[in-house]
Amino acid sequence: MHEADISLKGIYAISKSLTAPTRLEITLSNVVNILSSFVQMRHGAIVVLGAEGEAEITATAGNDHTRQSGLCRVIPQGVVDQIVAAGTPLVIQDVSKSELFQADLKTFSSGGTVPVSFIGVPIKAEDKILGTLSIDRVGDGTTSVRCDEDLRFLIMVANLVGRTIRLHRILNPDGQRLKEEQRRPEKSLGEQRTNPARHSHVKIGGIIGESPALKQVLETVSVVARTNSTVLLRGESGTGKEFFAQAIHELSPRSKKAFVKLNCAALPESVLESELFGHEKGAFTGAISQRAGRFELANGGTLLLDEIGEISPAFQAKLLRVLQEGELERVGGTRTLTVDVRLICATNKDLEAAVVKGEFRADLYYRINVVPIMLPPLRERPGDIRRLAKAFLQRFNRENHRDLDFAPSALDLISQCYFPGNVRELENCVRRTATLARSTTVATSDFACQNSQCLSSRLWKGADLPPGSNAREELARGNRMPVALPPLPSTRIGGPEGEVLPVQACDPNDPAYPAAGPRLADRDRLIDAMEKSGWVQAKAARILGLTPRQVGYALRRYRIEVKKF
Repeated sequence: MHEADISLKGIYAISKSLTAPTRLEITLSNVVNILSSFVQMRHGAIVVLGAEGEAEITATAGNDHTRQSGLCRVIPQGVVDQIVAAGTPLVIQDVSKSELFQADLKTFSSGGTVPVSFIGVPIKAEDKILGTLSIDRVGDGTTSVRCDEDLRFLIMVANLVGRTIRLHRILNPDGQRLKEEQRRPEKSLGEQRTNPARHSHVKIGGIIGESPALKQVLETVSVVARTNSTVLLRGESGTGKEFFAQAIHELSPRSKKAFVKLNCAALPESVLESELFGHEKGAFTGAISQRAGRFELANGGTLLLDEIGEISPAFQAKLLRVLQEGELERVGGTRTLTVDVRLICATNKDLEAAVVKGEFRADLYYRINVVPIMLPPLRERPGDIRRLAKAFLQRFNRENHRDLDFAPSALDLISQCYFPGNVRELENCVRRTATLARSTTVATSDFACQNSQCLSSRLWKGADLPPGSNAREELARGNRMPVALPPLPSTRIGGPEGEVLPVQACDPNDPAYPAAGPRLADRDRLIDAMEKSGWVQAKAARILGLTPRQVGYALRRYRIEVKKF
């Protein structure tokens, strides 16, 4: 491939990484890892300088010995100082002949007679030098030929990195990490929070709600965050597990380190192993360079493993060893790496049932289930719907330069809705309604449920499922959500024993509608069904539209003792 084509692809890949909504430390680490795919390098490093000229952020890729030994072992301070002072690139064909590298010559030596070359360029933005970008490599006889092309490529990359660093500092002038304002209120963490030691009710900026269920979770989060204990976040899809994980990280002593996340369900096992543990060059087809895994990137910080219940039993054994020993090997490598990571796992799967079935290892379950936190679904915090709806509408106004507001009757209507998709569905409902609103005031007539266009209603009534199937059970299985009790019944009680009558899922005027009037919690609904069925689980299951196994799980979950007659 032509050198120009390689450079173009490299700039494109790095630009995508720089614009990703991640923390600056992780962004820069990704850039250095990507860099190794487009230039010949043994080690690479980005050093970002603080206001006093000290190293504020370092991102490296390459040999683990140099990476784990600190900045001065990666790049001599004299080299950084010279690049910054001169404001021009520094190219050294043989570091063994340079006075700048004499103190660290053993680190940079190739271990033989082959010379090691070094290329370093300043990172600039608006004529201000923010740091350095550098690589070193072992000569192969063609290094001098590529030097000019690689130097131009590194200068372009440094300019892009400089603009990104400047943008982060503009948006966050106090020098802390960028607060991602575009993230959802239930998917991000703001700055403001009160000290749990001085206040009985803990508040975390960005979390909206005053319901007792949410307050209890916040109290638990504030206590757990101060430790290094493994946390297992459980709850239905759309309840904000990722956001609460970041809240724990931000409130922890590790808040200045990286917060790294990975969705385990989104990747096949072979790719998942490489993503978590990293891989060596040539470990498999397409592994053209060495790459650090998520455990390495999160070293000293926090790692979120979302959808932990979806990993295969074979991979569970590999993960267990890392969690127990804190050690791992990259795919295709033999060197054992030690990592210090605070682990947070999240799932909406019934792990206990999976352990019983042999689908999830019991030893891994006990290892990650140190501090379980159950996030409440939106139906258990109905008083928060108004606050969340207003916050989502305000965000919509900012993003679209609108000035919409809810009519009081519209807020009354939306607060009665059930939202089986939880906060995520509520946000979609607000955005859809605001987009189609006919005036600056959102009225009840603007809502899809008032025009028989609520797709959520069709979904949870199981209109498109095969005849004879259990709609709620099939949907719950497909969405991998807990089905101890269905979030929205597609039937209501009204006939003889076992007979059910259809209702409209989003009709707030229906007396059997779950969100209308005083709302029954899942536990109360379960007890009510058991009492009506004479404490026969099979009959209660027919009333609730569940299977006896699901009713049995719900009884254990809520610790309800079955009465015997």
